[in-house]
Amino acid sequence: MVTRRTFLGGLVGAAIAPAVLRAEPAGEPEFLKERLASGSLPPMAERIPARPRIVNLKEMGLAPGSYGGTVRTIIGSQRDIRFMTIYGYARLIGYNKHLQFQPDILADFQSEDDTIFTFTLREGHKWSDGEPFTADDFRYWWEDVILNDKLTPGGGALELRPHGSLPRFEVLNPLTVRYTWEKPNPMFLPTLAGPIPLVIVGPAHYLKQFHKKFQPDQAKMEQMMQTNRVKKWQDLHIKMARSYRPENPNLPTLDPWRNTTALPAEQFVFERNPFFHRVDETGRQLPYLDRFILNVSSSSIIAAKAGAGEADLQATGIDFNDYTFLKEAEKRFPVKVNLWKVARGSRITLLPNLNCADEVWRGLFRDVRLRRALSLAIDRHEINMVAFYGLGTPSADTVLPDSPLFKQEYADAFVKFDADEANRLLDEIGLTKRGDDGIRLLPDGRRAEITVETAGESNLDTDVLELVHDHWANIGLALYTRTSQRDVFRNRAMSGSIMMSIWYGLDNGVPTADMSPSGLAPTLDDQLQWPLWGMHYLSAGQEGAAPDLPEAAELVDLLGQWGSTAKFEERQVIWHKMLSLYTQQVFSIGLINSTLQPVLCAAKLQNLPEKALYGFDPTSYLGIYMPDAFWYKEA
Repeated sequence: MVTRRTFLGGLVGAAIAPAVLRAEPAGEPEFLKERLASGSLPPMAERIPARPRIVNLKEMGLAPGSYGGTVRTIIGSQRDIRFMTIYGYARLIGYNKHLQFQPDILADFQSEDDTIFTFTLREGHKWSDGEPFTADDFRYWWEDVILNDKLTPGGGALELRPHGSLPRFEVLNPLTVRYTWEKPNPMFLPTLAGPIPLVIVGPAHYLKQFHKKFQPDQAKMEQMMQTNRVKKWQDLHIKMARSYRPENPNLPTLDPWRNTTALPAEQFVFERNPFFHRVDETGRQLPYLDRFILNVSSSSIIAAKAGAGEADLQATGIDFNDYTFLKEAEKRFPVKVNLWKVARGSRITLLPNLNCADEVWRGLFRDVRLRRALSLAIDRHEINMVAFYGLGTPSADTVLPDSPLFKQEYADAFVKFDADEANRLLDEIGLTKRGDDGIRLLPDGRRAEITVETAGESNLDTDVLELVHDHWANIGLALYTRTSQRDVFRNRAMSGSIMMSIWYGLDNGVPTADMSPSGLAPTLDDQLQWPLWGMHYLSAGQEGAAPDLPEAAELVDLLGQWGSTAKFEERQVIWHKMLSLYTQQVFSIGLINSTLQPVLCAAKLQNLPEKALYGFDPTSYLGIYMPDAFWYKEA
């Protein structure tokens, strides 16, 4: 039996959109008036698709707005311009605020048993440079990027070949494309909708000049390579085509704002995309805001700058321990600070590295009794009261009550403070000998010293570690803290140099059974508890090492089962098996979840929720709340 799911977008009311636009006296942004007057930009009715995505803001509980204004935000490095791709949240298929799939860039799409996906484009849709967006852009990316072994040497993203083989790609007509797998691929839609969207399309008209197949002028190609400081044509193409981190100002986009600033820079200016495909119910084209200005600063002083009135919208680079300071800024500047619930499995998580280079500690960390002892020895109530004013929830690293997959037994797994049981487990392992200072001794005679490393991006981490230091001292373990920069931190983790790290918990704390449970299994090389196992999965066995711990291998097997079924009920069962196994094995030591994240914004900025879920995946931080619909209300 074939199950078809069809999703329509931008259809209701589309026929009246041109009339609505003609009736709107202020239909064009002032920001574009000069270009419109010179004739270098066509009027709105010719810029938007014939069937734009019409966003009924009133039905969403929001207010239709007016054009204009600039938003300032602060980023920690040039690489963080990627937040504009996350915040802009223009996706072929995206989530609404209820985390249900909806077409966005696409006019509609159809899924048949998660094996056949048919995508329909919007007639008249254009890239930000005004060139048509058609099925040929999908064809180019498929035939000349993904199938080109120079540009895609690994054979394509794992989400495109979950069972080893790429799908069959077809162009059915200029506005319709189809992807067909022999087995279900339930990861396809969630990955298209995610914060780092799977790339399956690109502006062919622009990118062909950087492709060896289409660039006849070898001298021009070499000149472009020299200008961009690359040695191979494929490196040039990759650099010029990068959309997630939009460093190339000339790259056409479908996002609400486009970068206008070339690297290197201390300030990046993103300006409205005049060809963006969304309009509100009054006929105004989104986005309302004209510009985003991203100012680069040291991560350590972002909160100070935001509290000094240097940001109109700030969520990244600030933390709950900055809340009091930021709230004080409301008295000095026209800003307000809201608190959103963090949608991760845990705000703070300790991650023993099961792949660490130290053979003795590696063996100990792979013993579930040690991981359980470490968890039981932590007084989470004290951490919650001291670091979060009692506003968080002591919990294992698992899904939140906001998820339909939540079970209290997952949250409660080995989180009750029980130093006696922790001591018993450590004795059972054989760590019975102690030094004169009460610290246990390892089998090789060394003191049981655990160095916990942090990327140094939040004082909250180091504050919590001071508390955990005392908790673990009570069971004979010495904790030391080491701080480094994020890149160094990641490299040390993958090399096995890190014994244990402190980081966030599961990215997605509010999943449904249709979302991938890959975060519960070794699947990525930046999973700090098993980076080598994750690298093995990510590289399809070419790098890293296969999991040699039965429970970790079982998680990978269960993930494969989830990816092989199109039945919701079976996916739900698999999710629960993985959640139970992950929490019982304490592969990550979650401390507190359901914590609160400050979100600072200009007081006159409208349509930003006062309360919402805040997380990377699936909410894309601010993304699903549509920053293109934010607008300034003049006093």
